Amino acid sequence: MTGERPMVPEGEFRSYYGRPIIKPPVWKSPDVPLYFFVGGLSGASAVMAGLAEATSRPRLARVGRWGAAAGALAGAGALIHDLGRPERFLNMLRVLKPTSPLSVGSWLLASFGSLAGAAAASDASGLVPRAGRAAGFGAAALGPAVSTYTAVLVADTAVPAWHDGRAFLPFVFAGSSAASAGGLCLLGVPPGECGPARRVAALGAALELGAGQAMERKLGTVGEVYREGKAGRFMTAARVLTAAGAAGTLVSGRSRALSALSGAALLAGSLCIRFGVFEAGYASARDPRHTVVSQRPFRS
Repeated sequence: MTGERPMVPEGEFRSYYGRPIIKPPVWKSPDVPLYFFVGGLSGASAVMAGLAEATSRPRLARVGRWGAAAGALAGAGALIHDLGRPERFLNMLRVLKPTSPLSVGSWLLASFGSLAGAAAASDASGLVPRAGRAAGFGAAALGPAVSTYTAVLVADTAVPAWHDGRAFLPFVFAGSSAASAGGLCLLGVPPGECGPARRVAALGAALELGAGQAMERKLGTVGEVYREGKAGRFMTAARVLTAAGAAGTLVSGRSRALSALSGAALLAGSLCIRFGVFEAGYASARDPRHTVVSQRPFRS
């Protein structure tokens, strides 16, 4: 019957002495947020390099190739530093477990880093150019997975701000990665030769901002961690920098200074969003409301 009033009032959520219900991740900052950032940058840069190579844009291809190699090396360093000892990373390569994002990601990083490094080494030395070109295309094929798998990695945890945003985080990371790769090319390539990089940067920025806003709205109460505290400050900075960088790419024309400023803003925005997502996850894990309230069924 319509209009019925419940005999028992809806219970209010409480946790045991207000303590968290789940344990926060043991990942360290800044190691892991930096790993997220350089991984996304390197993966998208490899794709940029492959497309530039295929369309005969040698300077754009070189910047992308070196960005991919340097990002893979920096990412491996950040991951090993977080793990504490290099052999712990090697231990993750003992088996390949397709159902584990961490296992798949470790193999992705190792394979991608080897290919990106070989392509950059060939470019620097001029030796075995055909093999170097093939390695570059191999890195480009793995690039989309490398730039987004960390979103799958965090979404596979029990942290509400990450797990509940699993439908959006890969798009946020993909857009951010594309924007950062475009920004790197804006810094390293003359304005007259980086038209494709400007378009990739603008599209990536639009995807990052749109997916991020949609995720925060969909998360409801859990989404408050993306707007408050340390994470909120990082996310606000990311939106401002990314929007400014994207606008700059559209009006920079042949101005080297404006092009470089736009590229730097896009890179900084991509870095901030990785730190914002990381801090939001920790804040969500510490708040017991997010673990319980987010699991209650929606009522019409």
